[in-house]
Amino acid sequence: MNHARLIAALTAIAFFWSLVPAQGQRKKKKEEEEITQTLEVLPDPPAALQAETSRLTFHVSPMSPKGLLSQQVREAIKALWRINNKGQIVKLRAFVAGTGDMRRVQSIVSEMFSERRLPLPVLSVVQVGLLPGEGIQVVIESVSADKKPVNKHGLAFISGQASSAPLDPNQPNLKVAPLAEKSLANLGRALASVQLEPKDVLRITCFTSSLDDYLEVRRLVSTAYPAAAANIVQIQRAPASSIVECETVARLREHPGAPLKLVNPADLEASPNYSHVALVGGPKVVLSGAQLGFRGQDSDVRLAFERLKASVEQAGGSLSQVAMSSIYPLSPQITAKIRAIRFDFYDKRNPPASTMLLFEGLPSLEASFAVDIIGIPVRPPSS
Repeated sequence: MNHARLIAALTAIAFFWSLVPAQGQRKKKKEEEEITQTLEVLPDPPAALQAETSRLTFHVSPMSPKGLLSQQVREAIKALWRINNKGQIVKLRAFVAGTGDMRRVQSIVSEMFSERRLPLPVLSVVQVGLLPGEGIQVVIESVSADKKPVNKHGLAFISGQASSAPLDPNQPNLKVAPLAEKSLANLGRALASVQLEPKDVLRITCFTSSLDDYLEVRRLVSTAYPAAAANIVQIQRAPASSIVECETVARLREHPGAPLKLVNPADLEASPNYSHVALVGGPKVVLSGAQLGFRGQDSDVRLAFERLKASVEQAGGSLSQVAMSSIYPLSPQITAKIRAIRFDFYDKRNPPASTMLLFEGLPSLEASFAVDIIGIPVRPPSS
């Protein structure tokens, strides 16, 4: 009897210890699964960076109505990688329409570039009223550094040439092709003033108040600038006036003789707020992503420009050496404040080329405007 009990006890003990390794393995496996499920923190795009002027190329992603915003962003980035032929993308500007969460654009950019172990570009994301085509939610412009020099003498940045008219309440469709003709004609004058031709234009972006006659506007743009990457967007869902404002970047035929030269053609109306043409002959440029401004007090606008100044200086630039300034306000009130404050940071005697129009929205609900710049380095970037 005692012998039988002893055998039973030893068997029970052996069975118990046989379970311990399995339990330990299950615990270890569970811990490994928990570690695997922890999401990696994605890096943020840089606030500003330097790139070689002579290597910059400019493209616009094809648009597709397939899928939701996230899928369309991914497909647009993949298309830009193909178009850029392995050149390093240094800047993206995404125009988003619809109700998708614009914050996803930055997450997707960070994720996709990190997966390929590529340097992240600077990024601007702006909500527009409409894009050309039902279901299309995003179009992305890219600036890339090519493998070889393609702009031997530098680049010209042409301010948005605005043509506007009051809204006609008796017209159900907002035809803007006549305004587009005027804007394109003024672009031609600006280019001719610095000895450039339409075939020198690398990219053209037209901001309009309506896409009701998009096909005609597109025809006008492609006829005037057949070699350029073209982008046409409606800036707001319900604009207060009819407007077309087209901006361009072009390849110079001769060196301007300075890192930055600002030009105002005699046959275009001069403005104290901007220069019509910025000629960039310096070996490098500083590109910034969008700096958001929040709320609407003077101090809020000033804080946004202070942050832009800090990021540009970190990249070796200066707000006194800006070639092109793009500003995306959401209200007339904030536009007026920006006009009053920006020259506390920009060089008022030599205002940059500029485009500033009212847009539909920004990635943060509290944002009141955004600003990004292309400038000239004054020192090496900070490490």
